[in-house]
Amino acid sequence: MASALGAVTARPHLHPALALALPAATARKFLLRSRAASTMDAASANSPDSEKKTTTVFVAGSTGRTGKRVVEKQLAKGFGVIAGTTDLQRARGSLPLDPNLQLVTADVTEGADKLVEAVRGVDAVVCATGFRRSFYPFAPWKVDNFGTVNLVEACRKAGVTRFILVSSILVNGAAMGQLLNPAYIVLNLLGLTLVAKLQAEKHIRRSGINYTIVRPGGLTDQPPTGNIVMEPEDTLYSGSISRDQVADVAVEALLCPESSYKVVEIVARADAQIALCRICLQQLSKIDCSITSVT
Repeated sequence: MASALGAVTARPHLHPALALALPAATARKFLLRSRAASTMDAASANSPDSEKKTTTVFVAGSTGRTGKRVVEKQLAKGFGVIAGTTDLQRARGSLPLDPNLQLVTADVTEGADKLVEAVRGVDAVVCATGFRRSFYPFAPWKVDNFGTVNLVEACRKAGVTRFILVSSILVNGAAMGQLLNPAYIVLNLLGLTLVAKLQAEKHIRRSGINYTIVRPGGLTDQPPTGNIVMEPEDTLYSGSISRDQVADVAVEALLCPESSYKVVEIVARADAQIALCRICLQQLSKIDCSITSVT
């Protein structure tokens, strides 16, 4: 399956250990120089394949339990990855040591302007952020709503046109008639988490950016125990799925043109017929994601 963002090949990247030792602006200048040098080398090479450009993706929430898996799977597929984190020390200890990985300080709650430089020059952004449980009642809104909006606006200012969001099933539970669903009740007890996510989704869909919104069921840290079931938005109201499979779908969405401007819901079931995300994502072209109104 051809990539929607371009062919994936190797490109010089700043080693993570050096990236940690340099200011973000200095590190970025180094990478841009490397990118320019790589481009000139490719132009002078005889092989047409040498002119292919590496797809570079910024991952927000890169040290989270889902974001970490997204980073690992992107690196395995040959992407260049810029991992945004609020804790460089934690990122150093939890993310792979890979020449195609750069670590940058990026806090989605601090406003769009501070995120612009972090995302400038990338081909796509994957948002896998999530609030940490605390006694602060507005934490979900600060991260899952305002933080996501900040990241989208940073993309618009930096000219980034592709955005993948990891959200949740049941975000539109009220419209689905699921107000009494225990999962909908519990998650919204934590600062109206699902409502915050839904408002962020609406902003993305209004923004004009090329998006894919992935809504997983309950997230587990265990290896996959079933195959992926993928449905249109506002369809699934129960079920769980491994974070590994969520990361697979988020990464495959970058490679699948049919995933553009789509909202999909995913859970895992042992009796599901489709085992591979790549095959599963081919079903996206059959999903009607037209928006008549977003209020």
